[in-house]
Amino acid sequence: MSDMTLLKILRDSDLEVTVHGFRSAFRDWVAERTNYPGEVAEAALAHAIPNKVEAAYRRTDFLQKRRALMREWGAYCLGGAPKRQRARGGKE
Repeated sequence: MSDMTLLKILRDSDLEVTVHGFRSAFRDWVAERTNYPGEVAEAALAHAIPNKVEAAYRRTDFLQKRRALMREWGAYCLGGAPKRQRARGGKE
C-alpha cells in the first residue's frame, strides 16, 4: 500500500496521525513485542537494503514470515490476541 493511500485513509478518518507515525509505530511494535528479525520488519515496510552487497545476496522476500507478522499486527491493532499459524514447511 502506498504512502498516499494510507494518507487518504487517515485524512478521511479525521485522525491526528501521520503515515510516518503509523509506520514507525509498526516498526517499534515489531522490535518490542515480537521475535521477528529486523529484516522481516524492513521487508514488510518495503524498505530498500542500503548495503549493495547484502542486497545482492538476499534472495528472499520473507513472504511467509511477513504474512504471519501482518496477521499479528492486524490482531494487535484490533485489540485481539494473534492467532499463531505455522508457516508452510516448518518453523514460524
